[in-house]
Amino acid sequence: MKLVVVESPAKAKTINKYLGKDYKVLASYGHIRDLPSKNGSVDPDNDFEMVWEADSKSSKRISDIANALKDADTLILATDPDREGEAISWHLVEALKKRRALKKDIQVERVVFNAITKNAVTTAMEHPRQIDAELVDAYLARRALDYLVGFNLSPVLWRKLPGSRSAGRVQSVALRIVCDRENEIEMFKPQEYWSVAADLRAPDGTDFQARLHALDGTTLKKFTLGDKGAADKALEAVRVGGYSVTSVEAKPVKRNPAPPFITSTLQQEASRKLGFNAKRTMQAAQKLYEEGRITYMRTDGVNMAEEAYVAARSMIQSNYGARYLPEKTRYYSSKAKNAQEAHEAIRPTDFNLRPEQYSGDDDLRKLYTLVWRRAVASQMEAAIFERTTIDLMSKDKRAQLRASGQVLVFDGFIKLYTEGHDAGDDDEDGENRLPKMAEGQHADLLKADAAQHFTTPPPRYTEASLVKRLEELGIGRPSTYASTLSTLEDRGYVRIENKALVPEDKGRLVTAFLENFFQRYVEYDFTAGLEEQLDVISDGKLNWKVFLEQFWKQFASDIEQTKDLRVSQVLDALNEALSAHVFPDHDADGNLIANPRLCPLCKEGELSIKVGRYGAFVGCSRHPECKYTRQFSSDGDDSAGFIDPDGNELGVHPETGETIWLKSGRFGPYVEMANGEKPKRASLTKNDTPQTLTVERAVELLSLPREVGPHPEDGEMIYANFGRFGPYVQHLKTYANLKDPADVFNIGINRAVALIEDKKARGAKRGAATPLKTLGDHPDGGAIEVYEGRYGPYVKHEKTNATLPKEVTPDSVTLEQAIELINAKASKGGTKKKAPAKKKAPAKKKAPAKKAKKSDEG
Repeated sequence: MKLVVVESPAKAKTINKYLGKDYKVLASYGHIRDLPSKNGSVDPDNDFEMVWEADSKSSKRISDIANALKDADTLILATDPDREGEAISWHLVEALKKRRALKKDIQVERVVFNAITKNAVTTAMEHPRQIDAELVDAYLARRALDYLVGFNLSPVLWRKLPGSRSAGRVQSVALRIVCDRENEIEMFKPQEYWSVAADLRAPDGTDFQARLHALDGTTLKKFTLGDKGAADKALEAVRVGGYSVTSVEAKPVKRNPAPPFITSTLQQEASRKLGFNAKRTMQAAQKLYEEGRITYMRTDGVNMAEEAYVAARSMIQSNYGARYLPEKTRYYSSKAKNAQEAHEAIRPTDFNLRPEQYSGDDDLRKLYTLVWRRAVASQMEAAIFERTTIDLMSKDKRAQLRASGQVLVFDGFIKLYTEGHDAGDDDEDGENRLPKMAEGQHADLLKADAAQHFTTPPPRYTEASLVKRLEELGIGRPSTYASTLSTLEDRGYVRIENKALVPEDKGRLVTAFLENFFQRYVEYDFTAGLEEQLDVISDGKLNWKVFLEQFWKQFASDIEQTKDLRVSQVLDALNEALSAHVFPDHDADGNLIANPRLCPLCKEGELSIKVGRYGAFVGCSRHPECKYTRQFSSDGDDSAGFIDPDGNELGVHPETGETIWLKSGRFGPYVEMANGEKPKRASLTKNDTPQTLTVERAVELLSLPREVGPHPEDGEMIYANFGRFGPYVQHLKTYANLKDPADVFNIGINRAVALIEDKKARGAKRGAATPLKTLGDHPDGGAIEVYEGRYGPYVKHEKTNATLPKEVTPDSVTLEQAIELINAKASKGGTKKKAPAKKKAPAKKKAPAKKAKKSDEG
């Protein structure tokens, strides 16, 4: 029997259909081992020795595979065809060796396939190879590098910058990109410029528009007309009229299709066209791959297999006709830095399965449609436009107008697919028809106007444009982009507003700290250089431990130098680096502020960034005499948003007559109203600011929690309110999140009940914890079971839980050991469990000769 191991049950199920009865397919459920989050997991002083551990669930998977191997003569490792897949196969072999489950007579083979189709799988089985040691070395180097950076840099942040969460090799650079763009936006000074346009009528009666292109023989540039005075003079020249055509240029312009998707472009287009974030895109792509619908989704290769080209061209010929099929197959090359191009692009495995014929769930259907259309379009004929330029001169020869137009002559690949655009990109596909005109013909001037414009700041990054930028810089790999973006949001370093990534104050603090004290490690070129070296390792041209040694020597020295770094030095650097953000020199209306750091309370002290146990805030230099504090960010008008330490009086409650105050606490501004002995308080929401808060809004906030109405089943009241994690509705002990803060005040009973019941249904599906195994009965009666808990595996008897020692795994624990652990926990008062009266203690069974040997999996 041949034992085949893949990552997921879905993949195992699909492959099982293609292999005969001589094969058994099991899933490893992803990585089976990882570096534990503790000191010593990577030891630079011991030749970078790495300590790997498997959690209880992975240990069970390893045991299942080891047991199945007893009846097998061949172990076939069919994990994914990339660096991570190679690593999983290597880990599995190493774990089985440690268990002595891999006997000498068992043949170990590694097979890879880019698509889960019968042809791809059976062909791969016919061409096995050995585990690629160089790919594994590159994985080990990357994993050690990420551990060493994160595990050594994050504690420095915790000590020197309270409130920070973590730093990472790729994560911190991605955060810097977002923060740098925000700095550009904040520092941006709009520049005025004017344009002059004229509406004209051709001899055939067609109206068209032209813009002033040259004045008195000088071609206008963007800022030539810099103010209204210059624009008015130009407009006067244009209004002279008497225009005649001096030249007409019409030329065909070809637009070729984009290549099939790679990981990054799939994430970008799914964000632009479907509104998916990177994580959602990759989850849907993973399912499509496991179903055998698309090829492997973690790739930076832009070409397809030859049989795919044949299938795509056949599809085009039969469905769109010969006019849409180019004479030769289209091949592409990657423009991305550090592209590996070892695997195929992302494409359908069967081009004959059109999107409308695919019956998967909504996300899968949408993404399959995107992949299918892009792959087919990549092999279609170019689109052809006719681009026309008409120049016209006024009768006094002073004003030259230019009209530009574009007409689609042949749609080509555009019939099926057009690539999306990010904010700030030009759309090349728009049409603007011009009338047919010849040199010497006249055009009547209908009207002319001057328009004022201002330059705009660069747009904030979206997930799509950030992935594109990371790829351009050669930072990270296709498989890491989704997790990097998720980490930034999970850590509270960025938030998403209308698809745009906005850095939070916490993220800007971390970036400023790293740029001042660990500048090398957030430099784009340095991080991209590390990626290049990792690729050299995978090519077998660099020893991975030599690479780590070179990195660690400098990095350890840089970490050591921060030990004597005083918090005051950190604050001085942050005050300088973030002054434009924290102490802007203009208010929200654009008015200059003479001294942005003057304390608005005492009018004497200087404001500066300070850190406390809850993170950064702004305080006065005359503390404690002056108690002024505010949150980290400001719009520059401290007096408008200033909250007196004793509170700002907003007004009186219209019903109770009680005074309502605006105050500031450690978690931000809030409103308070005297309500007997215990004042009633309510925090301001993200949509509220101290500057704009009205007494009516304060009354609204103080009215919370709002009674939505009784639940139709039990009559218990449903409430709406704001909590630590945002707006929600509540029924007894069930809480359901609301997306829009305004819903707290206007959600109706029907929708509230639907949200509550949906949350209950999802909770019921999760259900109670499922035991990993049952060991047997306790002498006092009742089963003893093994569970996986938040803090590790444990055994349970009735109401007594006992954590397993580190050297004992769920697979190796015996009933006798479990009884001892349960009794010891009960006797310590872990529960109020009493031994039954008049019942002899059970005969103490002989303990095992020695403790279970600590394994790599435990």
